[in-house]
Amino acid sequence: MESPHLGRGVLHPARAAELITVDRPAPHPEVARFVEYYWLVRWNLDGHDPYAQKVLCHPNVHLVFEQPRAQVYGVQRSLFARRLEGTGHVLGARFHPGAFRPFAGCAVGDLTDRTVPAADLFGPEADRLNEELAAEPDPSLVDAFLRPRLPAPDPVAGEVAAMVERITASPDLYRVDDLAREFGLPVRRLQRLFAEYVGASPKWVLRRARLHEASERAAAVGELDLAALAAELGYSDQAHLTRDFTAAVGVSPARYAGAP
Repeated sequence: MESPHLGRGVLHPARAAELITVDRPAPHPEVARFVEYYWLVRWNLDGHDPYAQKVLCHPNVHLVFEQPRAQVYGVQRSLFARRLEGTGHVLGARFHPGAFRPFAGCAVGDLTDRTVPAADLFGPEADRLNEELAAEPDPSLVDAFLRPRLPAPDPVAGEVAAMVERITASPDLYRVDDLAREFGLPVRRLQRLFAEYVGASPKWVLRRARLHEASERAAAVGELDLAALAAELGYSDQAHLTRDFTAAVGVSPARYAGAP
């Protein structure tokens, strides 16, 4: 989640910041080869109506400790919404792109748009840990849980993570052909690697990076120069950006920028 407080991809970050807090503790150095960071979301909506927080998700797999049981979330390609009410917390581990492949025991694409019980991949200890974390969400307990379960590093996962980082670090890369050329790979090989390790196609990751940039810009200013933004992000025209944004977010960029 990367507004100044919540994170890129969190929609309507100003409103969200009034209701939730997000901390990102760093994992143990051994775990950090696989886990980018832990995230701890807390909310207190006492006196408020229930709130649906919407997120344009990233190309990452998450291990999430929540009630009623721990879950593994594959890459969520559609708009993700979580209904919050009362007081609560959720603790998660965000894996580096590609790094969940040895834990999954299958292509990460098999988890795309799915949630599976963490116990299916990590054993019943995952549910026991979940109950412990329900009382006190301590990331060091997740470190202790993961460290003896860490697989050997996969060099291909590191290469794939570098590709995703190249896409997400700057919105100046627009085409799968250009990405393949930059990394010296045939397009089909690139697509197979992303299906195996990332769980989303290179085209989807490229598009999502541009939408993250567009939503962040729209949330930051009251008036948006859509034509200039479309050109900057490599869209053919303003209408193309508007269609893409509306399909992903549910409202046009102009309407999103004007929302409270």
